[in-house]
Amino acid sequence: QVHLVESGGGLVQPGGSLRLSCVGSGQTFSDYAMGWFRQAPGKEREFVAAITRVGRKSEKSQDVKGRFTISRDNAKSTVYLQMNNLKPEDTALYFCAARETVTGVYYTDSTSYTTWGRGTQVTVSS
Repeated sequence: QVHLVESGGGLVQPGGSLRLSCVGSGQTFSDYAMGWFRQAPGKEREFVAAITRVGRKSEKSQDVKGRFTISRDNAKSTVYLQMNNLKPEDTALYFCAARETVTGVYYTDSTSYTTWGRGTQVTVSS
């Protein structure tokens, strides 16, 4: 299975931006649909965004629509999450996830994914 490593988290003020990256290795990255999830302390892991194998289709949660963008560069084996206009409620540990699948499919349910990274912390605070 593909091995995933997230980066790009940090401390940012409300209204600021961050770009998270998730690099895959060990398998053909373009064989995998990718997703981003987050988990805040005391809360369940929740869906943020997902993208198909070649990036032609994507989906985002209602909480982040208009602020976050998911994209991927298969030549770099990387999926990105551009986060703008961050709010304190976006504070969480952010995970990327992968599932080997057919083209044109993405997944919004965490149970659909087979491989997870260890996460990168995003803290939004003044």
